Amino acid sequence: MSAQDIFHVTVKRALEKEKWVITADPLKLKFGGINFQVDLAAERLLEAERNGEKIAVEIKSFLNASAITDFYAALGQFLSYRLALSTIEPNRSLYLAIPIDAFDTFFQMEFTQIAIKQYQVPLIIYDPVKEVITQWIKINS
Repeated sequence: MSAQDIFHVTVKRALEKEKWVITADPLKLKFGGINFQVDLAAERLLEAERNGEKIAVEIKSFLNASAITDFYAALGQFLSYRLALSTIEPNRSLYLAIPIDAFDTFFQMEFTQIAIKQYQVPLIIYDPVKEVITQWIKINS
């Protein structure tokens, strides 16, 4: 069992405030002989549809001394989870949740922006103090 990120409960509450229903905490997957645990899975019914929107969220704090080291780990984890989800649950979108402080600093750097676009990493920006989501960023190819 992996350790939960320090802001796990914060992001969970923020999603619930936006009317997401948490369906797994964590979302456990097995793919290619490997066991994965994505932090959260959630669903939200859309008014016009019976089948709602499904997401999985990997939560990161970016509190370590080296933001680039945190980024390397987060990106590798994200890409592995996305590969597993694309086979097991292709209708579930994977997001990387990051705190607003990291978004306003490290994620504004040219390298980070190019990497996020190149690897098409959708982001959830959260405010850990207010326990709200401040922004959803979906990367289009």
